[in-house]
This record gives sequence, C-alpha cells and structure tokens, in this order.
Amino acid sequence: MNLTLNNSVTMPAIGLGVFQTAPEETTAAVVEALKAGYRHIDTAAAYGNEREVGEGIRQSGIPRSEIFVETKVWISDYGYEQTVHAFKKSAGKLGLDTIDLFILHQALPSDFDKTIAAYRAMETLLADGKVRAIGVSNFMPEHLQALREQTSIVPAVNQIEVHPYYSQAAVREANAEQGILTQAWSPMGGITSYRGTGEQSTFTDPAITSIAKELGKTTAQVMLRWQLQLGHSIIPKSIRPERIKENFDVFDFELTNEQMNILAGLETGVRGGPEPEEITLETFGREIPEA
Repeated sequence: MNLTLNNSVTMPAIGLGVFQTAPEETTAAVVEALKAGYRHIDTAAAYGNEREVGEGIRQSGIPRSEIFVETKVWISDYGYEQTVHAFKKSAGKLGLDTIDLFILHQALPSDFDKTIAAYRAMETLLADGKVRAIGVSNFMPEHLQALREQTSIVPAVNQIEVHPYYSQAAVREANAEQGILTQAWSPMGGITSYRGTGEQSTFTDPAITSIAKELGKTTAQVMLRWQLQLGHSIIPKSIRPERIKENFDVFDFELTNEQMNILAGLETGVRGGPEPEEITLETFGREIPEA
C-alpha cells in the first residue's frame, strides 16, 4: 500500500522505525523487515544508527530503487549551511547519494530563525535532487503556520506522536488543511508502556483487546489498521522477527466504523514525548558525529 505525497512522490504506508534500536541490532532488523516485505525505513541522525540502516539495505539484496529511506536532521544541525552539511553526514552514513524523505526532527521554538534556515536548506537540497521530498516532525499548528509564512514549499510529511491514547486531532487537522501527510510515530502507543507508572498501556487496553479478539488479530495489528484507515503513514518499531512480520500483516482485514469510533474514544490527552515548546538547544542539543 502506497501513499502519494503532495509533490507526487509515492511512499509505502508502512515503514520500519528504528528509534532506540541499538546499532548492533539495527542491521538485522532492517534485513528482516525488507525480507518480510517492507520497502520503507525510517531513521534519524539523532538515533545513532544510520550507518547500520544503510548496511541492512545493502545486505538485503533489494535494489535501492525499491526502498524508501527517510531520516531526520537534529536541532544541533539547524541553520542553512549546517543543515546542508547534515545531509552530507546522513547520506554518508547511510551510503546513499539520494535520501527519499529528509525532515526536521523538531521545531526549535526558542530559535525559530534557525528552524527556518534549516528548512530553506532542505528546499535547496530538494531543488538540487539530493532529496526527493522534505518534511517536518513534531511541528504543532503554530509552527506549521510560521513555516508556511517564511518558506516556499509545503512539507510533504509531519511525523507526530499518534496512537489511540493521544491522537493529536488539531495537528492532524492542520496537516490536512495544508496537504501534509500525517506520519505516526509510536503508532501502537508503545510509548505508553515506557512510563513506568503502572498505568495501563494501549497493548492491554480492554477495548482494544476486545476488538482484537473479535477479529482474530493482535492489539498491535488493530491499532496499525486504525492508523491506515485514518490515512496515516506508520513506522512501527521492533527488532523481533515475529513482531516485524506481524506489524506488516495488516492488509487482510478492516475495522468497522463502530470499531474505529471505539479506538477514537480512548483519547487521554496525555503526551508521551517531550512538549514541543520545551525543545531547546541547551536541553536537547547533542553533537551529531561526522560520517
């Protein structure tokens, strides 16, 4: 299943995410995913595993032309020249001449001029054919509006936290209004399992468990199907071969309108990731190594 971006580039709806995947486990996960049928891999400079993603692509034997690769620029590399160089670092680690989707990892509200300069650098990379599409991640409606007022190209994608417990309706609506595809990170609500507070996670939610039982599917598959039916791109993460396959096996069933509404009704309003307004270089800055 492919989705068409606002510049007519097509992108597989499901990609393998490698956030918090240790470098020594990344190559095998990428090989396993490509063997299972994935043709889309999502990484980031800040994940520290771009090199291993590239190695997995090469080891898979799948032609590069068949694989959609996206990566992200970290805030420490914002600024025009810095972001042009960030592309060279990422491309070098991945071992690729062209990156399919290049996105800004966060808005930097405390220095939005740097955010704008970084995005303008990506516009240049797009014009030069170094990347096939550009986008953003974790941008709120006000960030999208400010970007639109100061740049020329509408982002193709906004990658944000979306799962049944935190669906970010206002951001998704702002994306849709500008023709920006919503891409869901933590699409199964895995982040709800990491809080360590003893709170219920999406994987054990009675409503989702009940729907899964009705359909003979797992809770993960139900949540991924919900995302696809909402028109989202999804990047589920796993290093376990059986889970990688399971997360891709979501095309042989559909949720009813009632089931979709049940999942939509689980909203808690609790963000799992950091608050976008709290992203600063002082708190989140880190050096991204050279290729």
